[in-house]
Amino acid sequence: MAAKNILRRAVLYVPGSSQRFIDKSRTLTADCIAYDLEDSVTPAKKAEARTLVRKALDQDSPPNIKERAVRINSVGSGLALGDLEEVVKSPNLTTLVVPKVESASDLTFISDVLAHSRSRDHLQEKGQIGVLALIESAKSLLNLPEICRAAPHLLQGLVFAAEDFALDMSITRTPSLNEFIYARQLIATAARAHNLPSTLDLVATAFRGEGDEEALVRECEEGKRMGYNGKQCIHPSQVATVQRIFSPSDKEVEWAVRIVIAQKRAEEMGKGAWSLDGKMIDKPVEGKAERIVEKAALCGMDVKGLKEKWKDQMPE
Repeated sequence: MAAKNILRRAVLYVPGSSQRFIDKSRTLTADCIAYDLEDSVTPAKKAEARTLVRKALDQDSPPNIKERAVRINSVGSGLALGDLEEVVKSPNLTTLVVPKVESASDLTFISDVLAHSRSRDHLQEKGQIGVLALIESAKSLLNLPEICRAAPHLLQGLVFAAEDFALDMSITRTPSLNEFIYARQLIATAARAHNLPSTLDLVATAFRGEGDEEALVRECEEGKRMGYNGKQCIHPSQVATVQRIFSPSDKEVEWAVRIVIAQKRAEEMGKGAWSLDGKMIDKPVEGKAERIVEKAALCGMDVKGLKEKWKDQMPE
């Protein structure tokens, strides 16, 4: 089963055919950098990009990058095998982003290739490679249950690709994003139902114009309310905002720490029902508080200090 403590608030795509952008990415601070071999790379540059990305992976991981992934070409493109055969040579490869996943067979193909390649190159001891599946079409949505069950040892998350989905459905993206409500909610629900740690929302396509920062904030907050715990980025300027919003706020963490401490006291006192700040606290609230505290710790927030501050918190 996939790990539950993976922090992917922002996944920033970096064109794999640009050495300049690859070098620049090493200076950034981000949960995940995804070197792209798909949309940002022209057909003539595919082979060169594979080599550049593999060499980038071979370098030591930068201190402020938690994870380096590779977005390969789709299984249906006929290019995925070549991508995998090159990037899997790096012992530092930990995560693949797989586009246009439409059925279980797409992930089965990835699983089979990885198993063969890593056995051949004696890389099994390096640990399991995780997969993030891009959901991009109506067929993908309808096949979510089988996709989520296809490779439980590999699959770590679902990613919503809004632009390709809009193309497939012949719909127009609007600032409200109302046309994507059903798809976004279905993807978030499927990820949760199958215990996948990452659910990554659509890309904010505008990032340089007036009002774009406000739009990014709005998209992040809406995605978070829908159950997403991260977002795709296409420009470094988006990362800090995305990671801030997909982190618990200071106020949320303090509230959660108080709940967790008071909960233990309530159990010691044999209190099944209790309250805090005049509000009843039940099992769902306790569970939410525990998740917030866990995520705050992953985000590097001062949970230890807050626990010390509120160590004497009592249930009401």
